[in-house]
Amino acid sequence: MLYGITLLIVFQLLGELLSQLLHLPLPGPVLGMLLLAAWCMLRRGVDERVAKVAQALLGYLGLLFVPAGVGIIALDPQVRAQGWPMLAVLVLSTLITLAVTALLLKWLLRHRP
Repeated sequence: MLYGITLLIVFQLLGELLSQLLHLPLPGPVLGMLLLAAWCMLRRGVDERVAKVAQALLGYLGLLFVPAGVGIIALDPQVRAQGWPMLAVLVLSTLITLAVTALLLKWLLRHRP
């Protein structure tokens, strides 16, 4: 378990380092996640120890939405003023995400080895 969490932290730190050094417009954690994905692709699979840690962390994913929810409540008057545009963007982005996911899945199933 220690190996898995250490590896996740190392990739996040690498992402932060590259983002800062190269002045990339990409957040460090996102870059670290891309590096981790590339590493997994090079190894032709996810290390079992990393998968175990990732699965454990997924159990706490809901907690990450608490600060966002509190922020929305704190900005209640502004949210109410922009409610319809925000709802439209939310619905549209959800539909786009579903469509892209469906198309990607369809493509992946056709090109399965």
